[in-house]
Amino acid sequence: MDAHIEGVRVAESPSGVVAVVTLGVEDDTDVLPIFVGVEEAASIARGLDATDIGRPLTHDLLLDVTEELGGRIDRVVVSAIDDGTYIADLHLETPRQAATVDARPSDSLALAARTNADVEIEPSVFDAGREPLEEYADLDDIREVIGA
Repeated sequence: MDAHIEGVRVAESPSGVVAVVTLGVEDDTDVLPIFVGVEEAASIARGLDATDIGRPLTHDLLLDVTEELGGRIDRVVVSAIDDGTYIADLHLETPRQAATVDARPSDSLALAARTNADVEIEPSVFDAGREPLEEYADLDDIREVIGA
């Protein structure tokens, strides 16, 4: 299923700040919420906003290395869920051949946000984790909370 990053939000919890990335799909009001670290969420938001902070952070560095070696990020697929943990595949085009790398969804989405690469969700994964957007719509955008 074709998807997009619908939002990057944070909420206060008894254990501190919790970050969630919501992935939307066309013609559906539900989203797939993926809970990520606050730093990873901030990196995804910086990628969406094309924010340059001067020196490359980890996701910027990985993208720079990939491109310097002649590769490009083709797409990200949230491909499975294993005991409550989402699994993503990072699809790369390289001068030698296409490659697929196992990656955390947060890292994959941070790279997709920087490159406008396609984001996909396996239908069974979306069905297993889908929730109404209303559950997350009232949470604060991470950019408003930490100035990402």
